[in-house]
Amino acid sequence: MQFVLVIYHGTYPLPGTPEAERVSEEVRTAAYTDFAALSKMENWSGAPPMGLPQDATTVTVKDGSPVLTEGPWLGTGHAVGGFAVVEAEDLAAAVAIAARVPQARMGGAVEVRPSVKYY
Repeated sequence: MQFVLVIYHGTYPLPGTPEAERVSEEVRTAAYTDFAALSKMENWSGAPPMGLPQDATTVTVKDGSPVLTEGPWLGTGHAVGGFAVVEAEDLAAAVAIAARVPQARMGGAVEVRPSVKYY
């Protein structure tokens, strides 16, 4: 089965920020090492890293015309840091993979959804 993992940054400092520089080298190295290992898995299809939330442009449509807003859509309350698609035997296997994503244990979360075709 195919699952989509939506990765939320949560309270872990965003890369490139002054707060991130205060995170110990040991913690940063562990997070990067873990993510690199996930990226090498044959059943993992990750997207390229996303820019910072403040660099986002949110698009909505009103009266048939696009409305642009600077910054992220805050409907979730948390910044989305990325997403990946994984092949897993079942939900339990997908959850086991999601639990290895550093953000899941560092103040963020990983949402696991089955991939479906609507058309």
